[in-house]
Amino acid sequence: MRTFAVYSSRMAYSTPSVAVIGAGFGGLGMAVALKRAGIDSFVIFEKGDDVGGIWRENTYPGCGCDVPSHLYSFSFEKYRNSTVRFPAQADILGYLRDVAEKYGLRRHLRTGTPIVAALYDDDTATWTLQTAAGEQHRFDVVISAVGQLHNPKLPEIPGRAEYAGQSFHTATWDAAAELDGKEVTVIGTGSSAAQLLPTVAGRARRVTVYQRTPNWVIPKPSRQFSTATSRALSHAPVLHDVLRAATYLAADTVLSPVISRGWSARPVTALARWHLRRQVRDRDLRARLTPDYPAGCKRIVIDNGFYPALQRDNVELVTDPIARITRDGVETVAGQHRRADVIVYATGFRTTEFLVPMDVVGSGGRKLQREWADGAEAYLGMAVPGFPNLFLVHGPNTILGHNSNVFMIECQVRYIMNCLRMLPGTLEVNDEAMRTYSEWLRRTVGRTVWPAGCLSWYKTESGRVTNPWPASTFQYWRRTRRDPAPAFTVRLPAGRAAVPPDTGLITDRVR
Repeated sequence: MRTFAVYSSRMAYSTPSVAVIGAGFGGLGMAVALKRAGIDSFVIFEKGDDVGGIWRENTYPGCGCDVPSHLYSFSFEKYRNSTVRFPAQADILGYLRDVAEKYGLRRHLRTGTPIVAALYDDDTATWTLQTAAGEQHRFDVVISAVGQLHNPKLPEIPGRAEYAGQSFHTATWDAAAELDGKEVTVIGTGSSAAQLLPTVAGRARRVTVYQRTPNWVIPKPSRQFSTATSRALSHAPVLHDVLRAATYLAADTVLSPVISRGWSARPVTALARWHLRRQVRDRDLRARLTPDYPAGCKRIVIDNGFYPALQRDNVELVTDPIARITRDGVETVAGQHRRADVIVYATGFRTTEFLVPMDVVGSGGRKLQREWADGAEAYLGMAVPGFPNLFLVHGPNTILGHNSNVFMIECQVRYIMNCLRMLPGTLEVNDEAMRTYSEWLRRTVGRTVWPAGCLSWYKTESGRVTNPWPASTFQYWRRTRRDPAPAFTVRLPAGRAAVPPDTGLITDRVR
């Protein structure tokens, strides 16, 4: 087993020991920032066998990102492909592996090491991480970058455990599963189902798609750049930056207002209706695919192949609720049974169970899951009162459905690095800052479409919105550029002399 040299809390606080949990975009972005700041005393713990996060785990057919990669990439390692606008899953995974190699992160990486507990010690002002193998590691600072889309959600349908055929979630795709000539059932019609259906329908003898709630779907630009655009990008590299900036501004000014019923809500809804009418001629099918909730209440699907795949002769859309799963198929409440050789669950993730199954215990024995019993919440999605020196990347209310999540991650990474500049000591977000932010968050969420009646992974079962950011990304960028000092209480360990903190804030432009 590999070992890692980690500075202990007894060393100078200018180089604190840092644990980064997760090696996806968030964990790697955080690690690069630590490197650049001269903090080499960190370990990246990853439960899987390599970097990549969701882009390592999700290997289902057609898997890819619906955000153009000129924007869905780090500002310090910008995407520069002049031919492909939307890379596939394997390409995104390759990009993250290249980042890990280029910035020397692999020597800090410990794969196959799930963290099951994080325990804070008030006496030593340190965190102890416990691995699934029972190992314990102590750090000054813990940064969780596990994200919100890493725990697959399997539906609670009677009989699911008794099913005798092959079944799996899209996030645990079985590449060895035999689909050719088979009766395949797909449960769910979100982004994953939309991406995989064309390929599955092309292989299976018959595909039955079960839809609980229809989604708004808008057309996706071509995966490849036009010949003219490709040539321009190749001959004038500065155009890559222009394209990145233009894509960002378009998303923030056009898609962002949709969530608050702003100026673009009607045009985007009209575009979705036009896309549906253009691709689906059958009125009955079109009616079953038309949502009865405002656009943006659920994440909008951006796709061109889903509707055509649904209209193949070997594909059936079922909107009757599922009553139970039998040993050889699925039965609806109407009493109709449809046979299935393979069941694919495109049913999303346990998005509101942040940090689960990790057990996090903070100052004074406070348990994070108990604090979040009514729904997860953190200051700017990054810090929780009572949990000193614990930071979250992509925490509550910071995920996006209208722009690049990588942009949000970089805002958080910069903010956390500015927090670390306040060391020595322990940093804890104060109650006043948390209260003010919580009040703003509730007011702002209340003005969005999310409290509407749609079923969404944005919300807890009680209806509390815990996942998405309720405003423009520019607002988040502006908030995270502020000096974090007024929002945090800094405490020095007993017997340690105060050292003037580095007051030089890390700032940037919208990039």
